[in-house]
Amino acid sequence: MCGIAGILDRDGQLSPAELEQAATRMGEMVRHRGPDGEGVWCDAPAGIALAHRRLAVIAPTPEGRQPAVSRDSRHVLSYNGEIYNFRDIARELAAAGHAVDTASDTVVLAEAIAAWGLRETVGKIVGMFAFAVYDRHERTLTLVRDRLG
Repeated sequence: MCGIAGILDRDGQLSPAELEQAATRMGEMVRHRGPDGEGVWCDAPAGIALAHRRLAVIAPTPEGRQPAVSRDSRHVLSYNGEIYNFRDIARELAAAGHAVDTASDTVVLAEAIAAWGLRETVGKIVGMFAFAVYDRHERTLTLVRDRLG
């Protein structure tokens, strides 16, 4: 089970270095949740940082690294869980002209959000999950969990 963490400093209380250090410390606190990788993504001017500890289950390849950034660079995702129908979602994306050739449900989730938006994507995915997604254009952070979570 992956570990996700983050910090939102809307008032700009933290310097860029402090923001990144805080997220790194948060990631360390959930180290036990993911021995297969770690990552921190930070946007200091927006006052946000996301941390991730990875437990690679579906795609233990480098393409599943997190926090993940959508190809269009708009959405940043720190995700825990499993999207059971990610291959179906990938096929639907491809049919709509968004080729997603991957074995990673993380990549498919990030690209689905980029293509269809968050609300529509959440309505399509089936699985167990919790994630934080930051929209860099709208400057919004949304926390999502599966229907049973």
